[in-house]
Amino acid sequence: MKFSRASILFYFALVFVCGGVLGVFGQRLYSASTVLSSSTRHSPEEFRKKALTEYQSRLKLTDDQVAKMGALMDETRARVGDIRKQMHPLYEKVHQEQTEKVREILNPTQREEYDRMLKEREERQKQNGGRGPGPGI
Repeated sequence: MKFSRASILFYFALVFVCGGVLGVFGQRLYSASTVLSSSTRHSPEEFRKKALTEYQSRLKLTDDQVAKMGALMDETRARVGDIRKQMHPLYEKVHQEQTEKVREILNPTQREEYDRMLKEREERQKQNGGRGPGPGI
């Protein structure tokens, strides 16, 4: 079976286009999965373990130094947690003041929609385990 030049050229172009399309979709899939995997949050314990392992290997720490470094990291995490607990009421107050000021700007119909938006945001934050956008409109 002999193919004409036109059919050979057609099949060659078809294979080329299919490869290009596959390449584009493959790149998009790779980029999307890379972004998703890098956005996952690690627990404080996972972060601590990874940091200690890196310090130990790169700085050639002794076992005693690793123990001291771990204790220091635990102490620091506790202190930062205490500071966050102290500051949380202040953040909430500022956020509440902003919400009230926004409501003053809006007409009654807009206020109803704004209240719905706030409830939706609150639900999303609950679904994300309390994480999400901070105070803001």
